[in-house]
Amino acid sequence: MSPVHFAKRMEIVQPNAIGELLKFGADPALISFAGGYPDGSLFPTHKLNDVFQTAILERGAQSLQYTVSDGDPKLRAQLAARVSRLGTPCSLENLLILQGSQQGLDLVAKMLVDPGDIIVTESPTFLGALVAFNPCQPRYVDIPMDEHGMKTDVLEQQLKAGLRPKMLYTIPEFQNPTGVTMSAERRKHLIALASAFDFTILEDTAYRELRYNGEAPPTLKSMDQEGRVIMLGSFSKILAPGMRLGWAIGEASVIERLGLLKLAADTQCSTLNMAAASLFLERHDLDGHVEILRAAYHRKKNLMLSMIRQHFPQEVTCTDPDGGLFTWLTFPKGFDTTAFMREQALNNAKVAYVPGFSFFARDGEINHARFNFSSQTDEKIIAGISVLGALVKQQMAKQ
Repeated sequence: MSPVHFAKRMEIVQPNAIGELLKFGADPALISFAGGYPDGSLFPTHKLNDVFQTAILERGAQSLQYTVSDGDPKLRAQLAARVSRLGTPCSLENLLILQGSQQGLDLVAKMLVDPGDIIVTESPTFLGALVAFNPCQPRYVDIPMDEHGMKTDVLEQQLKAGLRPKMLYTIPEFQNPTGVTMSAERRKHLIALASAFDFTILEDTAYRELRYNGEAPPTLKSMDQEGRVIMLGSFSKILAPGMRLGWAIGEASVIERLGLLKLAADTQCSTLNMAAASLFLERHDLDGHVEILRAAYHRKKNLMLSMIRQHFPQEVTCTDPDGGLFTWLTFPKGFDTTAFMREQALNNAKVAYVPGFSFFARDGEINHARFNFSSQTDEKIIAGISVLGALVKQQMAKQ
């Protein structure tokens, strides 16, 4: 045992499925549908090589130096303009550069949540958010979802019954893990509830640009008239996750406070990576690159869903998202996807996914799984789903 005396909060900071996902992603022997990985073959490597070379060889005195903690001012201005053009009004003072949107989850929780405060989440919700929030020692209230997103009528009932959250966390587009998108009507209702019952909304838009079907509803932030919404965005899914760049958008006073926490956490994001991202936006067509991603992921989604419907038992259902990276499978009651993966999928099929239990803030359900369709080749999607479906049929026949 270590002689180090840990803080009480470390009792709830435990190993989790994220570490396992990273292991699966690094194992070449596995076909992994587990991590939220974009397709690495689609990274714009030649264009990134161009901007990194310029940043180092021509502008190294600036690109390799310290900079301000809220992020390179030019990149912030470019992002504010881009976000505004895409429908969410934003000015320079409203935007903070982050180490990916994951850092935003951590900093917002530190800024808002005291031990015992209530965070409302969707049920299920993003595992990485729970990992970020847990050190603040919150209490969770999870609200069920359907095909239109969080059931805001259920939330309203609980609020009227006395629920008083400090913060509500949502991924309104192509939610992780379910792939579901919140309807425009529920977004309006949620904004009204936040105003009436005085809580902050943390809106995670990491997947918003990866839409390949239908019209995009407005962001919650664009509907926010009182400054109650903090919006997170990221380059990870639309450019490259290895750059570790995201952003937070909020009222100037909120962004200022978040900036103080960032300064304490890491001083600043990589000056070099910010310079490269800024040059990319200046020289290259990010919108055009996103269109390439949309087309590729749409095709891969259709392929995976077709294979699931062909090879899995009819009792297994899956969501059909209009964008993003994931589909959510629901198995019959009593089917334990965690046990099945450990005992069957990993050993006999060499296939990994994420058991659904980890995505619930409370009272996890064992009969779900999240599958990522973006990261693997067509051939591996076909092979992995085929062999896994056969094993699922065998297992269900035994039960």
